[in-house]
Amino acid sequence: MPVINRIAGLADEMTGWRQHLHAHPELDFECHATAAFVAARLREFGITQIEQGIAQSGIVAVIEGQGPGPTIGLRADMDALPITEATGLPYASKNPGVMHACGHDGHTTMLLGAAKYLAETRNFAGRVALIFQPAEESSGGAKYMVDEGIMQRYDISQVYALHTLPGDEAGHLMTRPGPLLAAVDTLTIQVTGRGGHGAFPEECVDPVVAACGMVQAIQTIVSRNLSVRDDLVISVTQIHTGTTDNVIPETAWLNGTIRTFEKPVQEMVFRRLQEIVDGQAAAYGVRAELDIEIGYPPTVNHAAQTAFAVEVAREIAGDAVDDDYPAEMGAEDFAYMLEARPGAYLFLGQGEGPGLHHEGFNFNDEVAPVGASFLARLVERAQPSA
Repeated sequence: MPVINRIAGLADEMTGWRQHLHAHPELDFECHATAAFVAARLREFGITQIEQGIAQSGIVAVIEGQGPGPTIGLRADMDALPITEATGLPYASKNPGVMHACGHDGHTTMLLGAAKYLAETRNFAGRVALIFQPAEESSGGAKYMVDEGIMQRYDISQVYALHTLPGDEAGHLMTRPGPLLAAVDTLTIQVTGRGGHGAFPEECVDPVVAACGMVQAIQTIVSRNLSVRDDLVISVTQIHTGTTDNVIPETAWLNGTIRTFEKPVQEMVFRRLQEIVDGQAAAYGVRAELDIEIGYPPTVNHAAQTAFAVEVAREIAGDAVDDDYPAEMGAEDFAYMLEARPGAYLFLGQGEGPGLHHEGFNFNDEVAPVGASFLARLVERAQPSA
């Protein structure tokens, strides 16, 4: 079964929704206009059970099928990024410094397309819960929605999501069982020395040299403390110190990201970071404080649900399905929903073009019917009507 005919017929309407959303991006939990647009479309489809204001601007809407049965959850994220758009499109962002550079406008559109079809046909048993989530990019909106009880309140038994992926062939669907995306944690190091005149370093305790030593030593965690069979990324991405050329500063500040899949690797990194910071501080005679902010957990697909999703994907995309897609070091807060309920996360190729989080990125509207058909067919196959 290829793209569902009725959903193919919605392509122009879906493009209109998506381009409207693209032109009006919102950040973090402040997706109120986006949520209002989504809720208005859902009401037009005849959906009456709509709960708004979850995690400030999230929505859960329920479509009743034919007869009793479980509830399947489908999730789309709604928030944008703090990036100034440079696409030059006629529907480019009207909100300065904010743009949909990660395809969430497309994710929301695909779930709306699936919702319209499912509300018309209701060719399934039980219920489908449509989850429109804010704050994926920064604050973990999925965790807030889970913590506010949506899984229990709507008796969701399994949950699925899609993410667009530039660089892979348009319309291809890709996933894998087990870890698909990494945990993300943030390291911050505050180094304090004794400032003074740059011409008299012997009278100072230089935090700049100590900070540089720490950065170099941190790189050895991957190369000297980890098996080549394990996955780990540690990137120091910021160093802030000093104000002018002839002053040794009092302090230096380091910041970076840690990406892991396995808990033992994560724990090893935390231990080694503390040892390196303490050791380098002693070696250079500075004081140093390490802070690690625990972020999103790894996105781990459940084996049975992933196998089922792959079957459905093949009904829609034929041979254009990869069920052993390599795990990536990106992160995704859908991980919290997969911790709460079994399910799977898949990528949808959108063809060549600028990558995610790039000022020139734009969702490919041609793949929206593929994603919407996949989401709709998941429901019909998971919960067939009598």
